[in-house]
Amino acid sequence: MEGFVIDRTDGRDDGEDWAEDYEELPGGAAVSLILESTSKEGVGPRLHKHPYAETFLIRRGSATFTIAGETVTGRAGQVLVVPADTPHTFATGPQGYEAVHIHASVAFETEWLE
Repeated sequence: MEGFVIDRTDGRDDGEDWAEDYEELPGGAAVSLILESTSKEGVGPRLHKHPYAETFLIRRGSATFTIAGETVTGRAGQVLVVPADTPHTFATGPQGYEAVHIHASVAFETEWLE
């Protein structure tokens, strides 16, 4: 096989209530990923920013995002793009949240603002 398969570090094969970070991916992928799934409401990171864009592919549920001081609700089936150096945070909605966060960098670089 020419591609790469990366398994979860916890060994589980379901997709509920977990998060996994992937950076320095093989094959020259040039992105880092966060895979997140939770059934809990109100979960999310503190206000922060990155020196590169971050793209959120929301697969299930919703989250309330604050991006550069503006509030938007992201729902399943939507894609949100946060430009480089833009402060952002989010909190998961009442039905939880499942998403892929794509960082346009081979490794995570985060500046925490609170």
